[in-house]
Amino acid sequence: MSPTPEPTPARLRVVPSRLLAGVAVVADRLVGERLAAEDAHKWHFAVLVTLAEAGAASQAELSRRTGIYRSDMVAVLNKLADTACIRREPDPADRRRNVVTLTATGRRRLERLDTLIADAQRELLAPLTPVQQDELILLLTVLTDHHRPAH
Repeated sequence: MSPTPEPTPARLRVVPSRLLAGVAVVADRLVGERLAAEDAHKWHFAVLVTLAEAGAASQAELSRRTGIYRSDMVAVLNKLADTACIRREPDPADRRRNVVTLTATGRRRLERLDTLIADAQRELLAPLTPVQQDELILLLTVLTDHHRPAH
């Protein structure tokens, strides 16, 4: 029989940064598990979404738009190219760089990953009413926008 866990001290249960960090761990696990079941990663999802919404882009642009380090972007793009989700072609305006384009296979893959991400969000937010979910998203957006570095 495992011992009963000690209750978290009341002062720790009201520290916003601690609460956010704890929920972030759960959210990351839920998303990660679902994507891993499809041999995908959150970075694959981020690149596919970015290409679907903003169109073709250079690797450097994708790195800036997604927050994925340039050194990690190559591995992400290699995986997506290996599965025919993206196409990399030399930029006609600058042959030293590649332009990354979403393929039809990539669009279908994104639809599947969208479903998995939505399922994870539903599970994460299950204890909240729809109104509370909307409010949480609004508040998290305010915090994110406020603390986003200026470019």
